[in-house]
Amino acid sequence: MSIAGPSTLRAFPRIASRLSHLPPRPVLAPPSAAQFSTSRPVLAESTRRAHALAQPIAEPSGFEGVPAPAFVEADGVGKGKGKAEAAPKRSIKAKKSAINMTPAALSRLRALLSSNSDPKLLRIGVKSRGCAGMAYHLEYVTPPGARFDEVVEQDGIRVLIDSKALFSIIGSTMDWRDNRLSAGFVFDNPNIVDTCGCGESFNIR
Repeated sequence: MSIAGPSTLRAFPRIASRLSHLPPRPVLAPPSAAQFSTSRPVLAESTRRAHALAQPIAEPSGFEGVPAPAFVEADGVGKGKGKAEAAPKRSIKAKKSAINMTPAALSRLRALLSSNSDPKLLRIGVKSRGCAGMAYHLEYVTPPGARFDEVVEQDGIRVLIDSKALFSIIGSTMDWRDNRLSAGFVFDNPNIVDTCGCGESFNIR
């Protein structure tokens, strides 16, 4: 609604008297640009954050050009390559030998095997004999021996273990003993639970 001008007030003195009692109308200043930009910094800040998240992450300063560390071999010598290599495959542990031979046994076996004109191998087995039930049996065989024989090699000496006797003597130690009473190979067998009085036969678990 428009307010009456001076000419209108003179024409209507009653209206002029009423309007004279009204408080003066405040003059509104034109809106400034700052009043309409209160939300712009928040929007601009959100835009900057979204733009920063979309950018790739830069490397920290001071690390530009530094090559990636190389894997170190088991012997402690680095390969010196900047490119990381694949992790080595897990090594398979060597299986435990069926028997171990003492230096005296190895020396005697070396002398026996080298004295034969034909290449031979010593085969260790077990036979049913004696009052305790089982006894060791040694024999020469032509290589490679039976199909399922277990090959044991120690310090260049190879012997064969009869597959049927493997579980009876596994973990044993083979020794050579030479004294005034006797000379021969003896076995320290952890599987034995009983022996005869003469010591030639045994029984296992």
